[in-house]
Amino acid sequence: MTARSSVGVVGGGLIGMSWASLFLAKGCDVVIVDPDPATSGRFDAFLNDAWSNLSMLGLARQDKPSTPIITQDYAALRDVDFVQENGPEHLEIKRAVIAEIEKVVRPDVVIASSTSSLRASDMQVGATHPDRILVAHPMNPPHLVPMVELVAGKHTSDKALEEAEGYYALMERVTIRVKKEVPGHLANRLTSALYREAVHLVAEGIADVEDIDKAVAYGPGMRWAFMGPHLIYHLGGGAGGYRGYLDHLGPTQEHRWKSLGTPKLDDDTKAALVAGVERELEKQDEATLVERRDAALVELLRLKASYDL
Repeated sequence: MTARSSVGVVGGGLIGMSWASLFLAKGCDVVIVDPDPATSGRFDAFLNDAWSNLSMLGLARQDKPSTPIITQDYAALRDVDFVQENGPEHLEIKRAVIAEIEKVVRPDVVIASSTSSLRASDMQVGATHPDRILVAHPMNPPHLVPMVELVAGKHTSDKALEEAEGYYALMERVTIRVKKEVPGHLANRLTSALYREAVHLVAEGIADVEDIDKAVAYGPGMRWAFMGPHLIYHLGGGAGGYRGYLDHLGPTQEHRWKSLGTPKLDDDTKAALVAGVERELEKQDEATLVERRDAALVELLRLKASYDL
């Protein structure tokens, strides 16, 4: 497969539009299938904003994107070489969407699902060619955040995994192979663990939403942008490295683990969370929040590259 290959993007929501923008930037012929007739106008606006950032990162192979096919008809996928599926996060819908895809694509075409939590094995049930179905979960927005975690299902072939890995490499993504199927895969389990405690701190009146967000954004989040928790704690061990950290400060970690909360998203907690975010947004220009986030991601990626991080 080459970067000039034809790729099908099934589902033209936020994640699908982001994937499609990246694929166009890398020179792919793109077919977007979505039942919403407004998809074309929505995608044009999204691509217009995304293209300058893709160009700044050196990901765009031409001055302006080619025109994708945007349709409600699955038959348009007949000649694609790869499918990125981005349907709603409901198992029965995923199975139905995959069934429609399988009616028209070649038997060897990989179907990679952007699902954030569902298992490939469950999506493979009833499939004609379950061996080519796998999870390829990005972080939002996938055209700017390079991680893609690949998770095989019970029937996924090594060939399909290798082909997906190779294709995302052409797209200049950073692929991770998750060894076992678990809900939320890898990245979302890590973010969920932090979010659970962030909710607990609000529910118990320990801290406000805004201060929790500050604590992450101006504290550990700054380090997390450059390296993961294991390497960070390796540095925290000084001359003793990770072993020194675990021997010296491991017990304090275990002590904190015992006190972590298990909150419920009941009505009162949800009201407190939403009110906290609304107060936080009063100090922000919400209309430009996505634009500023994306511009900052571009600069961060360039900074990481300059320091080989």
